Amino acid sequence: MHNHNESKKEFYRKLCKLVIPIIIQNILSAAISSADVIMLNYVGQSSISAVSLASQYASILFAVFYGLSTGTTMLCSQYFGKGDMEAIKIVQGIALRISMISAFAFALSALVIPQHLMRLFTNDTELITLGAVYLRYMSIAYLCWGVIEIYMATLRSVGQVAICSVLSTFTFICNILLNAVFIFGLFDAPQLGAMGVAIATSASRLLELFGCFIISFFNKHVKISLRYIFVKNEVLFKDFIRLSLPALANDVIWGLAFAMYSVIIGHLGSDAVAANSFVIIVRNFGTIFCYGIASASTIILGNTLGENRLQDAKKEGTEIMKLTILTGIFGGIIVLVSIPLVLSYASTSLSDTALHYLKYMLLINTYYITGTAVNTTLIAGVFRAGGDSMFGMICDTIDMWGYAVPLGFFAAFVLKLPVLWVYFLLCTDEFVKWPWVLKHYKSGKWIKNITRDNLY
Repeated sequence: MHNHNESKKEFYRKLCKLVIPIIIQNILSAAISSADVIMLNYVGQSSISAVSLASQYASILFAVFYGLSTGTTMLCSQYFGKGDMEAIKIVQGIALRISMISAFAFALSALVIPQHLMRLFTNDTELITLGAVYLRYMSIAYLCWGVIEIYMATLRSVGQVAICSVLSTFTFICNILLNAVFIFGLFDAPQLGAMGVAIATSASRLLELFGCFIISFFNKHVKISLRYIFVKNEVLFKDFIRLSLPALANDVIWGLAFAMYSVIIGHLGSDAVAANSFVIIVRNFGTIFCYGIASASTIILGNTLGENRLQDAKKEGTEIMKLTILTGIFGGIIVLVSIPLVLSYASTSLSDTALHYLKYMLLINTYYITGTAVNTTLIAGVFRAGGDSMFGMICDTIDMWGYAVPLGFFAAFVLKLPVLWVYFLLCTDEFVKWPWVLKHYKSGKWIKNITRDNLY
């Protein structure tokens, strides 16, 4: 019994060491996107809506990077458990190769055809014009992001999470200061509104990339090894593709479905769009803890599985499950408590109808977050630790594209239901997949050691 308690203590000690910096990082990235909206609140509703819609494009790119960094974490955390640093460098090189190509493609289209990209989300000419300028200036940030995300994922896999938090804090401070300068025209700078947000973001991403190279220079274990981009290792490349592609497809499918929710809401009028852009921010803060647990569980369980301690991984999975339910409830409470604050703040720029939508959309999110917490931790955390990314992809594809998106379109454009009813129906997606996700968790099929011997 004593031994069991000791290992439980050890597990929670490890988890805290990882979760706290990851949560700080998640708070900062949520804070950066909310700072944009908070500052644009003083510019007006159209700027908020334009940036909110244009950001959907970045969220699709982020889904690509998230999928790639998950593949990196899945393999690197298990190889770190095994003690094979060479494999980690090769995996990082493979991930960088793919992420830089994706980043380049996105940056190029944001630079060359921003109007066309905005037209996908809205038919409002003012929003298209504002959003196109924003996208053009964001293209630099997309390029930097490609390297930053993969390097951070590699650092996290080997437990160097604190470094990532320090760098994120630095980026956050730069972003806020530059935002203020370019949105409000401080220090005789021009007042640039939505365009200012993009310039501030791109500049702070460039500084963050520079920070990554400095860390890499002084870091003994994990460097940004650009020469490893060209290293060929068939076995690891196949493993990376086999594990990453379903994770990547899963995140892109999920990201696109969420963007479709925005398309549905976007066609219900500007009040619904404005309300939703505030809701997204509050929900980001509410889900910070469960996303933190999900990221940390991939690393911890990955290390344990890489050491071939399969029974221990099963016990750790149970502890993570308990924590997830608690973080989901806690997230719901955060949303509930924030409602009066958010409403009084938003009343300066939103119409009465938009405020009415905002209030009830936030109430729906108080329980929706628990659904998100359980699914995210299991699908994107626990299952992926054992290299099981296929289940999540199939589950999300059926749930979102076979159920939620068609239901949303049907409710909005065929039945022409009121905005809040459409929103309520869209928010049933997480609960529909619970039975399958929990069944797969109980089956224990995800408990696998995916490392290989004789790689070189």
